[in-house]
Amino acid sequence: METRELRYFVTVAEELHFGRAAERLGMAQPPLSRAIQQLERRLGVTLLERDRRGVALTGAGRVLLDEARTLLDGVEAATRRTRRAATGPDRLTLATKAGANHNLLQKLLDAHPGEVEVVLCGMGDQTRMLRDGRADVALMQRPFDALGGFDTEDLLTEQQVAVLPAEHPLAARGSLTMADLGGLPVGRWPRQDGTYEPGPGPEIHDLSQLAQLIALGHTMAVICASSRSWLWSAHKAVPLTDAPHVTTVLAWPANSRSRAVAALVRTATGL
Repeated sequence: METRELRYFVTVAEELHFGRAAERLGMAQPPLSRAIQQLERRLGVTLLERDRRGVALTGAGRVLLDEARTLLDGVEAATRRTRRAATGPDRLTLATKAGANHNLLQKLLDAHPGEVEVVLCGMGDQTRMLRDGRADVALMQRPFDALGGFDTEDLLTEQQVAVLPAEHPLAARGSLTMADLGGLPVGRWPRQDGTYEPGPGPEIHDLSQLAQLIALGHTMAVICASSRSWLWSAHKAVPLTDAPHVTTVLAWPANSRSRAVAALVRTATGL
């Protein structure tokens, strides 16, 4: 299989419409259809069901979609990391969720002698950035982030807190349980495909929007205790006694042989 064919297939599988996929790829629809048919003949399977109602993935198509995304991410990762190595083999890019683990990150950067570029990203973006080579290492959180295919080193385990409007009646409590929060709307972050889980809480796009909505009393949030650095005076963080503990880990691709990555891991474990 050629990477070009895989890119064509992934685009059609994501759009489930040949016309939109062709437009996204900047090509005409007939050659795109022929390329997919050729790929199906080569594999000896049907990847897409086509009828008057539209296009749908078969079971085999769903498998290839997952595998093709992984393969294409690997190609992009190889390209990016090769180019980055040419500019400086000791330079690293570290991805972390904006607003998370600020003190831990600052300690790591202060202690590490090498050059580290920090990329602040959205919820769950670290996984994709590690897989496609935009990042060499990432600060991630178990059990929330997808850690499959990565090596990890545990750095910090901590409890979670509820972030409430400072004037909310529950904000005066010394601690809360998850059941106490049952009537409060929780902000909804986008999933990997850009869609949102259904629910009563507002859709959240970034940390500053979340902060203002909490201050206005329109939502609340549950975060790690160490992530409170972004809170306003209009917020109050209250410990949650029964929320699962969260472990911050340093993660990197399992096949990495980078000496710079190894050096950063040694720095992190020594803190």
